[in-house]
Amino acid sequence: MLPSVDRILQQDQVKDLFEEYPRWLVVKTVQVVMEEKRKWILTSDLNSLSDYSTTLEKFLMKVSEDISMVAGLSLRRVINVTGVVVHTNLGRSLLNTDVLQNLATIASHFSNLEYDLEEGVRGSRYSHVEDILCELTGAEAALVVNNNAGAVLLTLSTMAGGREVIVSRGQLVEIGGSFRIPDVMRNSRARLVEVGTTNKTHLRDYRKAITEETSLLLKVHTSNFQIVGFTSEVKLEDLVKLGREHSLPVMEDLGSGCLVDLSKFGLTREPTVQEAVRTGVDVVTFSGDKLLGGPQAGIILGKKEVIKRIKENSLNRALRIDKLTLAALESTLRLYMEGEAVLEKIPTLRMLTLAPGEIESRAKRLYDGLKKENSGTFLAEIRDDNSRVGGGALPLQGLPTKVIAIKPVHVSVESLEESLRRYDPPIIARIDDGRLLMDVRTLQEGELEIVEEAILSILVS
Repeated sequence: MLPSVDRILQQDQVKDLFEEYPRWLVVKTVQVVMEEKRKWILTSDLNSLSDYSTTLEKFLMKVSEDISMVAGLSLRRVINVTGVVVHTNLGRSLLNTDVLQNLATIASHFSNLEYDLEEGVRGSRYSHVEDILCELTGAEAALVVNNNAGAVLLTLSTMAGGREVIVSRGQLVEIGGSFRIPDVMRNSRARLVEVGTTNKTHLRDYRKAITEETSLLLKVHTSNFQIVGFTSEVKLEDLVKLGREHSLPVMEDLGSGCLVDLSKFGLTREPTVQEAVRTGVDVVTFSGDKLLGGPQAGIILGKKEVIKRIKENSLNRALRIDKLTLAALESTLRLYMEGEAVLEKIPTLRMLTLAPGEIESRAKRLYDGLKKENSGTFLAEIRDDNSRVGGGALPLQGLPTKVIAIKPVHVSVESLEESLRRYDPPIIARIDDGRLLMDVRTLQEGELEIVEEAILSILVS
């Protein structure tokens, strides 16, 4: 039932592949495809095999498809129509085009990464973002590391290594990748002291737990979940006052750092970094991507003497960010100096605050394009739905949106989803109630046409 490897290699289509790819890669791909089909035959029942045919043409098509995937880059651009704006699995926040231009310049040229152009001596890489972070937030000093998990680890290691840290039991969060606050505290050598209960923690709980071994009061913003009902937690400003009474520093991990009050645009109220700094807290940590809309980074803000100690921690060397992250972060932060124009310039904020009229217009354009070419091979309709913020931020926030719901007639919806995933560029959608849903909120410029072409080429042509 299977053609021989030699026969496959003699075909003109394969000989053409030899001109584009190394011979060993072509031969290996043919062998892999052959083995896949052999295993399928050996594990299939007779009824399935009676309808099976491995024509030379189909075999060659499979080889061509597989070799292009194997030879291509593993990290690829995809089109996100899931409706999740900060999609952890799909690269989180997107960068502004001006940011990308600066990134390309720094990446392709030498730079003053650690060189002081004024004095002509060695400088600090952190100086490129420290001043603007302080200006935007009101903090005295700043430091940036590779991600927020690193920021929390480095800060705890510096301020509480070998000593006790008091934290509310209801704030012992776990985020993506099984990152847990108790685990990172253990790795920093800090000793966890839990106070309160899951749903209620009072200031007196912190006060009673303070001992001579206490080194830090920690507040963790539960950005990726909410406890509702009979609840109570201590405000940051009250925790800061308690810390001052006992000469103890206070730290807040904000998680998804936000520099804009998104409640003005109909989203759930999130504490901003500026608000946290104004309480007088000693140190604040948060992410550079997610709601801030920059590259993956962990940002540490706080009092000068505290940040100085953190910078001097030898662990900082292992967690420091590279020049590309610095370039992207500085460019992104500068966009925040432009006031509300930042909502349009940073893709994450633009998608979160997209006007209902624009969403409806996109959905209608895609629907009309599909309807025009549909020859009865699928059913399509525009539906109301909800997008999600993603990235562990605003877990209960639904963003009213429009989706195109497609039900194929001749193939399964699972087959359609897989075909879109294997398209070039891959299109990532979701399935619900037997239909493929495509949320237009997360489409970028020029992608609507690609999605339309993909659906039609898979279901119509």
